[in-house]
Amino acid sequence: MEPLPPPKGGEKGSSQAVQNVAVETQGSSSYRDEPPQDVRPNIQTRTTSTATQQYRVYKRRWVGLIQLVLLNIIISWDWLTFSAVSTTSAEYFNVSESTINWLSTAFLFAFVIVSPAVIWTLNRGPKVAIIVASILTFVGNWIRYAGTRASGGHFGVVMFGQIIIGLAQPFVLAAPTRYSDLWFTEKGRISATAVASLANPLGGALGQLVGPFWATSPSQVPNLVLYTAIISTCASVPSFFIPSAPPTPPSASSSIPKTPLRATFRALSRNPSFFLILLPFAVYVGLFNAMSSLLNQILGPYGYSEDQAGICGALLIVIGLLTSAVTSPIIDRTHAYLLSIKILVPVIAASYLCFIWAPPTRTLVAPYLIASVLGASSFSLVPIALEYLVEVTFPASPEVGSTISWAGGQLLGGVFILAMDALREEEEDGATPKGSMWRALVFQAVLAVLVVPAPLCLGVRRFGLGRDREKGRLGVDEGVEQSDAPPQDDEGALRGESGM
Repeated sequence: MEPLPPPKGGEKGSSQAVQNVAVETQGSSSYRDEPPQDVRPNIQTRTTSTATQQYRVYKRRWVGLIQLVLLNIIISWDWLTFSAVSTTSAEYFNVSESTINWLSTAFLFAFVIVSPAVIWTLNRGPKVAIIVASILTFVGNWIRYAGTRASGGHFGVVMFGQIIIGLAQPFVLAAPTRYSDLWFTEKGRISATAVASLANPLGGALGQLVGPFWATSPSQVPNLVLYTAIISTCASVPSFFIPSAPPTPPSASSSIPKTPLRATFRALSRNPSFFLILLPFAVYVGLFNAMSSLLNQILGPYGYSEDQAGICGALLIVIGLLTSAVTSPIIDRTHAYLLSIKILVPVIAASYLCFIWAPPTRTLVAPYLIASVLGASSFSLVPIALEYLVEVTFPASPEVGSTISWAGGQLLGGVFILAMDALREEEEDGATPKGSMWRALVFQAVLAVLVVPAPLCLGVRRFGLGRDREKGRLGVDEGVEQSDAPPQDDEGALRGESGM
């Protein structure tokens, strides 16, 4: 058979858009149970009688997505295990709270160190990355437990275990865009990316909320780590049994070969839209990481208890998750990426600005309300920004931009934690109590406001950024002539049967 011409993603309704991934059959619209031996598994079959192309999604895609969610939850929980009870942990290990902060900081820096390996691994497939993350999470948790059970607690061993878990995080935190591109259609990618990506802060919320109840005194810190290790073990085992890839692609863009890694890095370095998204994404992720790690220390000097700080952290995350659960399906249908980004970014900056004056009120309403708004806007932005990043860098493989963005956020998060800790008030100064982090809150508000102009420039043709308004991957998918019937949802679709 003669090779067919490449797709033209910008032509709506054109069957040419998928001819490079189609195999013609004569006279029948049914599909055989197995594709021919000379046809690659990711090549879809179409009929010449109707000249239509049908793509399939499989119910098994939810198995891998659920596992990705579980790992993101537990790894983030591991990250904030000690931050939620920083005062109690400092007493148990006989160190300062600033030293306890290094458990969070080292975790974030570990992410950056392993990022090149993450890109290479995810490029081979998300299942490999998920398995690697599971092994590292299992090992790191039990090393932490051994360190806490040692006589008086061995902080160095705990730090070593924490770093190993930190090495695991990028393998699953950077995976959602790669996984959704491999398994989901354009009508479900943002929701899938949101579910998997936002599971990470959900784990942080659980750590903030549960930790203070499991470790009410220094002697209970080992039990806190033990319970977390047991949960981590249970969450890691299923990774070995998830499917690696669908038998056939879910959409036209999924079947198009991605740009090689070396060419991808060269293309990203010359793509201004990539940097205009990377800058606010990395800064806001870094600020969120720093605030999550230091929230107990931000509120504590003003008379808030660890439980109240934990509830504030939980609100920050839970409200964000609920809001994202509403906004993600809407964006999946409307694809209003650019408008959403330009609305959400100023709201996030305003929230950080207002939070400066929340702790000094010494009331629950101010920090709880502002944290809820900050969580709602931040969590809505994450999946939209990640998916829009894939659009403006297409046909680059999704894991490259995603990993770089997350690595930037984790790196800045570690730097911000150190900087904000250094800005702590050493002595009482009038209405500012000893240990206050008021200057640190001003620091993060200034950074949040400074990056606002970057995403607002996206799509402005006067700046030479009109290309942002064009559709990349989405244009390819919308250019495919779809059948009247919706895609079948299981393996039976290959035989023309209705899915269950």
